[in-house]
Amino acid sequence: MTAPTDSYPDEQRPAEFNPDPSMNSLSDPSAVMPVAAPASAEASGYPTPPPSIGELGVPEGVIEDIILQRLTLDGRSSVTRMAQATALSVGIVDSAVDALRQRLLLEIQGMNGRDYVLAPTDKGKQEAVQRAAACSYAGAAPVSLDAYSVVVEAQKGRSPITPATLGEAFSDLVINPTFLDDLGPALVSKGAVFLYGPPGTGKTSLAERMIKMYKDPVLVPRAVEFDGQIITVFDPSLHEPVAPQPEGLDQRWVLCNRPCVIVGGELTNKQLELERDISTGVYRAPLQMKANNGIFVIDDFGRQKMTPEEILNRWIVPLSRSVDFLTLAYGTAFTIPFDAKVVFSTNMRPDQLGDDAFARRIPNKVFVGSIEAAAFDQILAAVCKGFSIACNQEGADYMKALIIEQTGQDLRPYYPADFAKTLTAICDYEGRAKVMDRAAIDRVANIYFTKNDDAGVWDTQAKVAA
Repeated sequence: MTAPTDSYPDEQRPAEFNPDPSMNSLSDPSAVMPVAAPASAEASGYPTPPPSIGELGVPEGVIEDIILQRLTLDGRSSVTRMAQATALSVGIVDSAVDALRQRLLLEIQGMNGRDYVLAPTDKGKQEAVQRAAACSYAGAAPVSLDAYSVVVEAQKGRSPITPATLGEAFSDLVINPTFLDDLGPALVSKGAVFLYGPPGTGKTSLAERMIKMYKDPVLVPRAVEFDGQIITVFDPSLHEPVAPQPEGLDQRWVLCNRPCVIVGGELTNKQLELERDISTGVYRAPLQMKANNGIFVIDDFGRQKMTPEEILNRWIVPLSRSVDFLTLAYGTAFTIPFDAKVVFSTNMRPDQLGDDAFARRIPNKVFVGSIEAAAFDQILAAVCKGFSIACNQEGADYMKALIIEQTGQDLRPYYPADFAKTLTAICDYEGRAKVMDRAAIDRVANIYFTKNDDAGVWDTQAKVAA
């Protein structure tokens, strides 16, 4: 496996060392495989805007509250702008406006072309303030929990995983084919995947690229309603909309690439449950709900505040029954479909994480080990090309020997990129050509590796400094 190349400079010149010419054209590993958005929502079976407020699947009072909160927030608006802000059709907003007018909560202050200009009345402002104490949500209208569940179920496993799709997903990495032979069945089978091995062997890089196996987009709701409560789901930091969106799509949904949610040692139990914002009364969807129809990676497994046993206990029901139980702040519980491939990645030994019973609960365990010398050479060639560094086989052999001598470990895929970055900084500082020869490698190693005190190095350095 190779380190990512997304930090490489644009300018490139041929490297002298190139054991595998096919490595000269690496794709951007950070990019999700693009998927083509369908031209029409109706033709593709995606939801289209409901014709009436009664067919939204959401209580009319919830829609009216959202419109009133939005209008109070804006001060003045129009039917068209309100439709855009709430992801509703003009016809549905018209119906809600009529209902709010009859209750004297808003008024029409005139026309802007053929559009009504809306404003809240004093009574409407008071009503909005009172309602805001419970919930001040003023965003896109939600979809119902039932509609959300139907869509998640329909989007389960529609994109098959094959040796070809797996190879394409990891095409920018140098990987032993036998590793993919182990990983493929683990991804296809039901249940979580456990990636384990020593530090620096590429487990995180592998986990990040798994989402590239999927070519089909999925629908993600902006928000979901249950029992009159609003749960926001779409997260622009996690969900990547396809462009353009299908024509005629119900705007309460966003067509996205399948999500990949990655968390590390910062993961807490709070992030796996519904979280109510005290200031707005709006719930935030837990991470696994945002990862639905995609991949959920728990990196650095075993280093969270939660114990490994606590984390696995949280996943027993979702992984075995494909449903998850969530609870509102006032105790009402409900279920959502669970369709996220859970991937645990760790540098810790399995016996440090739990006993045999622990191991049996994750049936798909894939070891990610060190790399062979030939793979190291391929990675180094690609990295040197990306950084415009001249290198030859003599330099590659010297680097491998030095790394093994310094660390007492086998070769790891991250060393070439680390050395290239440090060498580039040295050459930029000293104003000389970038060449990965013995002298340069020694120069990098002097900065890169720490020094122990086995030979009194610290005492010697202290005397020199004095």
